[in-house]
Amino acid sequence: PAAVYPYTLDRRVDDLDIFLSSLDLKDKITLVLHDWGGMIGMAYAVRHPERIRRIVLLNTAAFFPPDGKTLPVRLRLIRNAALFSKPAVLGLNLFARSALLMAPKKPLSCAVKKCLIAPYDSWKNRIATYRFVRDIPLYPSDESYPTVFRVSRSLHQFRKLPVLICWGLHDFVFDLDYLKEWRQHFPQAEVHVVEDAGHYILEDAPEKVETFMTAFFQKTDDFQMGNADHD
Repeated sequence: PAAVYPYTLDRRVDDLDIFLSSLDLKDKITLVLHDWGGMIGMAYAVRHPERIRRIVLLNTAAFFPPDGKTLPVRLRLIRNAALFSKPAVLGLNLFARSALLMAPKKPLSCAVKKCLIAPYDSWKNRIATYRFVRDIPLYPSDESYPTVFRVSRSLHQFRKLPVLICWGLHDFVFDLDYLKEWRQHFPQAEVHVVEDAGHYILEDAPEKVETFMTAFFQKTDDFQMGNADHD
């Protein structure tokens, strides 16, 4: 319950840290990050830079909205208008349902849509979704603002690592301004913009992304010899 578990960015990073520590991995890891996972994963990487071997980014961010961009209207409503967002998200599951329409080049199949909303089948199972949007930090007074600030200022330390970016062009949140920001942080990155994909790039263009990732892994397998992957 929300009274016991704080649905905050730092707690999500703690969860990932605890999980990976429990695996007792001996080798460096490859991070494959999408959406809010980019923020969580890179916050983990900043905590443990010595554990990271390479990074794959898929329509995500680990910094504040670039160039003074504001959140899209639907996110602003959920984040700032509790009287609207609580019944809409917790009661009607509007956040998960609207996410199915995140500007895909081609509509998601009914089977995929069903799977994407299946975890959010009750009021209590939608708390994490509701609290996630409410936790998006934009101002210094926001609880998670210091974490995003610290991570965004620490990304430069990964410029010597192999980085692959696969970017769905048709994403109304993580658009080309976000990709430009990533290029500035990681000028060494191999970048592929997928024109027939949206936010759900792995659903829209799985074969293309698989090809890019396989080639990237093969090319970087000799990076830091002796370190096997745990993706």
